[in-house]
Amino acid sequence: MKTIVVIILLLLVSCGQDKSASGSEAVLADMQMPAIYTVNYPLAWMAERLAGDAARVVFPAPTDVDPAFWQPDIDTILEYQQGDLILLNGANYAKWMAHVSLPASRLIDTSAGYRKQLIALDADPVHRHGPVGEHSHGGLAFTTWLDLVLAQRQLQAVAGVLQRLLPQDSGAIEQRLAAGLKELDDMDVRMTALEQKLDGAPLLYSHPVYQYLQRRYLLNGKALHWEPDLAPDANQWQELADLLQSHPARIMLWEDEPLPQVATRLDEMGIQVVVFTPLGNRPAQGNFSSNMKANIHALEMALY
Repeated sequence: MKTIVVIILLLLVSCGQDKSASGSEAVLADMQMPAIYTVNYPLAWMAERLAGDAARVVFPAPTDVDPAFWQPDIDTILEYQQGDLILLNGANYAKWMAHVSLPASRLIDTSAGYRKQLIALDADPVHRHGPVGEHSHGGLAFTTWLDLVLAQRQLQAVAGVLQRLLPQDSGAIEQRLAAGLKELDDMDVRMTALEQKLDGAPLLYSHPVYQYLQRRYLLNGKALHWEPDLAPDANQWQELADLLQSHPARIMLWEDEPLPQVATRLDEMGIQVVVFTPLGNRPAQGNFSSNMKANIHALEMALY
């Protein structure tokens, strides 16, 4: 009986060691993969989609911040410095990068091919949203990927650098690129149909982040500075009432669901809330593609 117990214990110890070794090997394999760091979620989605299991894609921004205005801590900056590639959005996105030393040979500006198409902005009022402190949206508009044609060009730029980093996976990356371009093109077609349906009808935006969406799809929108988690004050409601005199919008695009009382009051004013999240940060569910399709669907439902 004692002999049987000893054998069982030895087997259990052996199994535990095998599992531990297997886990260690998996961690080691992950560490040995090329590491691709990105400054926003759209680029992380592109890199993940194209690289598959051949690289480790890292987008370390917390989910409760706008990555465009996020300031990483020292440890995170050191991690970026060790990355094999650092994918940049361009348009002065992630302003913290201008104040740290990063290896220039690994920095890839994915918007370099359409730099002349970036939208210059006048400085707007300094304001705050989220835990990143006060900021302004002046300078260059940076949500470039909301123009789905520019998103396709970013995807192509990411594919090009990944094929150089992972030459053994070049064929697979090319196939994934073709599928990704088709998916983005299908969404662009749907947005173009909405452009025709809107036909210049006035829109409102809760925040000035839809510039590339507006230009690509010829939208007629005016931006406010309203936050989804805050109730507008009396001055902001008056500003809206004044704006509606010259711009009688019936649809307002929001970055996220506004407070229920805000949505109710807008509805009473004849304004329909449509959540069209810019997707700068990783969504709670789904991915860039599924959430962008949900954005488009929400606007379709408001118009049909």
